[in-house]
Amino acid sequence: QVQLVESGGGLVQPGGSLRLSCAASGFGLDYYHIGWFRQAPGKERKGVSCISGSDGSIYYADSVKGRFTISRDNAKNTAYLQMNSLKPEDTAVYYCAITWGPPGQGPSCTTWSNDYDYWGQGTQVTVSS
Repeated sequence: QVQLVESGGGLVQPGGSLRLSCAASGFGLDYYHIGWFRQAPGKERKGVSCISGSDGSIYYADSVKGRFTISRDNAKNTAYLQMNSLKPEDTAVYYCAITWGPPGQGPSCTTWSNDYDYWGQGTQVTVSS
């Protein structure tokens, strides 16, 4: 059974940091593209970052570029999103998601939510003083 479980969210002051984790079970994460998405109250879900299984390429949304870092540890079957210099506008529920993207095959990842097949339950990030 494919399962993704996010953790690491919480309340942090502006300028602070959090590291989100996305633990996978039931499959090998190294054969998949991994995306991080977020949804703020009353707004649509948006892509934040992705890391490709096919070629290792990485993409960041302009709003987080230079502040967030995506990574993966295939040995631990876990992906991460390191978030630094957090701003109140980063407040949202953060989701990880995966889609098939084995090494050396196919295109790089995208941050279009419709491209992803399996989703975690989300973890709340609140940036407030």
